[in-house]
Formats: sequence, C-alpha cells, structure tokens
Amino acid sequence: KMIVTKSGGIAGSVSAGCVEGAVIDESSEVINSGEPRLVEYGVADETAWSVGLACGGRIKILIEPGFSLDKIFTGIQENFASGIPFLTVTSLEGKEASRNKKLLVDREGNRIGDLSLPESESIMLQEALALLASEKSGTVKAQDGSTLFVEVHPLPPQLIIIGAVHLADPLVRIANILGFETIIIDPRSAFATPDRFPHAGQLIPSWPDEALQDLMLGSSTYIVVLTHDPKLDDPALIYALRSEAGYIGALGSQRTNQKRQTRLKKAGLTDEQLSRLHAPIGIDLGGRATEEIAVSIMAQIIQVRNKGN
Repeated sequence: KMIVTKSGGIAGSVSAGCVEGAVIDESSEVINSGEPRLVEYGVADETAWSVGLACGGRIKILIEPGFSLDKIFTGIQENFASGIPFLTVTSLEGKEASRNKKLLVDREGNRIGDLSLPESESIMLQEALALLASEKSGTVKAQDGSTLFVEVHPLPPQLIIIGAVHLADPLVRIANILGFETIIIDPRSAFATPDRFPHAGQLIPSWPDEALQDLMLGSSTYIVVLTHDPKLDDPALIYALRSEAGYIGALGSQRTNQKRQTRLKKAGLTDEQLSRLHAPIGIDLGGRATEEIAVSIMAQIIQVRNKGN
C-alpha cells in the first residue's frame, strides 16, 4: 500500500520499486480528477525504458482519491485505535467503481459507507466476513458480475511469553519487527522489569495461568513457554492447550518434553490437546546462540500462522 499526496509526498510502496514512478504519475491524475483508477503492469520491455516488472508476472493497483472518502478513512482510524477487527469492500469495476464507492464493516457487522449493490449485499458480506475470519484479503463477485476487493484488517497477532528469561528479549525484538503485540508473564517481579525488557509491549508480574485467564486467547495468539520450571510451565500449558490459541510451544529437550507430556496427561489433558504442543520448540536450524534459537521459534510461528510446510 502507498499513500501519495498532492504535493508528491509518498509513504509506503506497492512493488520493489519497479512501478512506483508510474503510479505516482497516475495518482496525480486521480487527485485532480477525483475518479478512482485501476491500473495494470506486466513484464518490462527488454528493449525499452518502459514501466514494468523486471521480475515477471502482473500487478493490478487500485488508485483512489482519499478526500472523497473522509468518513471511511475516519472509521479506519477509529477502528485501528480501538483495536477492532474490520474490513473494507471496494468496487473495482463497473459504474460503482467510477462513483468511488467503498464500504467499511467491522466484525460485529457495523457499517460505514455504501456500495449501492442491494441485490448482492447479503451474500457478499458473508464472503467478506469469512475472509476477515481467515485474516486474508481477497476478491468476491457481486451478483452483477463485477469484482469487489475485500481488504481485511484483523487484530495484530499476539506473542505471549511465559518466563522473563534471557531468550525472551530477542524473541520480543523479532516479534516487534514482524508486527506482533508482545506480552511477557512471570510472577518473579525482579525478573519481569522494564529495565530487562525495554522492548516488550506489556509485562505482567503474575502467575501464568492466572494471567492467561485475563487475556483473550484466540487464533491470533501465540504462546511460548520458556521457564523450565514445572510450577510455572505446567499450569500455563494446561490452560493454553484448552484454549483457542493458534500456537503453543515449550522450550526443552526431547527428554524434558516426554516428562512434561506425562505430567500434563496426568493433569487431564487429552491426546488431541497434547498434539497441539510444539515441543521441543522451534524449527531445527542448527543454531545454538540465544538469538538463533529466537529466530527458530519465530520461524515456526510464522510457518504455523501461514500454514506453511
């Protein structure tokens, strides 16, 4: 995504620099006309200084004038500030596209704007909300055959770290770069301090299982257990493995994990619940340094989040 101002100022990008110059020129025309425009670029001409994608493929870019969508962009700002998941639906073609139509819908179904597509609205909204639940943007078809772009804005993923140990700091720093909200939980208040973890979004000096009960654990929650102390780890894992958290991992060797599995089974967890536990944690990258272990853990979280293999 890229923003272009009337004076030529820019923020963000839409490619690796291949088409930005042309998009800025197109944006100036859209600002002047007030009419949105859908542009498409393909592979660059090898014999001319033409705009194109040197890496191959094709790209479509929607350019829309922001000043005619004040209510929508105000709603976007407010939802971001309030931490409310939402989506926007934009007409990409047909008469509604030329009218600069856009609709904002939050997870509860509250709306701002209008697409003027009453015959398609019910089915379209079901598909759009399904995309929001999957946290993936995409396109849907209106009943008149036109294409609608659904851009989803889910809650940011949340990394919860049990244990204010040395490994937690690089984990937090990497997670911050990746756009995660970060929380460290440890009842030992001498360990969970801002001086030790200046980059953490939140520090909770509480018993992990109690702290987890006060947090909303959903599919975008990723829990990493690091303390090696069963008094802290086991209650946290028992609660987490019964929750809807998208990922639960625990540090430790194969032998440590076998003992842990035995204890958790005695505590009443089922084989299905235990199968959700990633332990030993992380992807085996062969690293030994603390930062390398942090990379392997975040790599596994990215893999799970994107359903990679």
